[in-house]
Amino acid sequence: MNTFLTDSAAALWAASSNLIAPAIVFALIALAIRGFASLKTARDAAHEVRFNIAAFVLDIVFVTPIIVLAINAVHLTLQSNHLILPLAQTWAALPAVLVLFIAIFLGDFVAYWRHRLEHTDALWPSHVMHHSDTAMTWTTGLRFHPINRLTTSLIDTTFLALLGLPTWVLVLNNLVRHHYGLFIHMDLPWTYGPLGRVFVSPAMHRWHHIRDANGAGVNFATVFSVFDQAWGTYHVPGPCNVPLGVRENIGAGLVAQLLWPFKVVWRALTPERRVTAANSD
Repeated sequence: MNTFLTDSAAALWAASSNLIAPAIVFALIALAIRGFASLKTARDAAHEVRFNIAAFVLDIVFVTPIIVLAINAVHLTLQSNHLILPLAQTWAALPAVLVLFIAIFLGDFVAYWRHRLEHTDALWPSHVMHHSDTAMTWTTGLRFHPINRLTTSLIDTTFLALLGLPTWVLVLNNLVRHHYGLFIHMDLPWTYGPLGRVFVSPAMHRWHHIRDANGAGVNFATVFSVFDQAWGTYHVPGPCNVPLGVRENIGAGLVAQLLWPFKVVWRALTPERRVTAANSD
């Protein structure tokens, strides 16, 4: 138990330290682009930011160790069954920058389809917590249900593991995608202009989070917008200034939102309770 607490504390300190630089950079960007208006936005979003930080702490202390064990188990299973493609020599022969680009590009391709899966009835109950943030900031990129984090990590990492990519590439890929994912959740009007047809912009991803339209059905990629264009889910009419969040009442507090997927399953398994309740009203 002492070891678990020590490891968790160390992991939390390391993860928190890694957020200091992004926090400073994103704050400076917000001040440079939106001036003092960014301070009001930050103040208005304080409640949601506290929620996101609490979800982040829960993730690091309790969820991340489980994810690490699960990923290691998957990797060992792939190795023992000779399912990892023998591409080590191929990767070694290519320039390091090209290998990293390939990993990020293919990783985003898989993440695009995984994200679309998260918007189906099967996985939406665990993904909806991420979309429930109505005052979207870069910290929204930390707001994930533990089930969502587990499925995301297993799907994305398993695919890249199958390709036999070097460990250093997997680490850098995760860092790039993680920090860019935080960045596109910022409250910025940037569409990138013509470059937005290549990369996901903050405005593009903000349209994915809108509440009162079909935002949840567009803009699934994290880094490369080309995937949304290829499969008809690209939607960037301009900067996004419409309400964000979800129409479902999943609860306002962290505990309520953590319990939401289990409530959905319980209701699906006990439909007779709903019928009885409706008849009694």
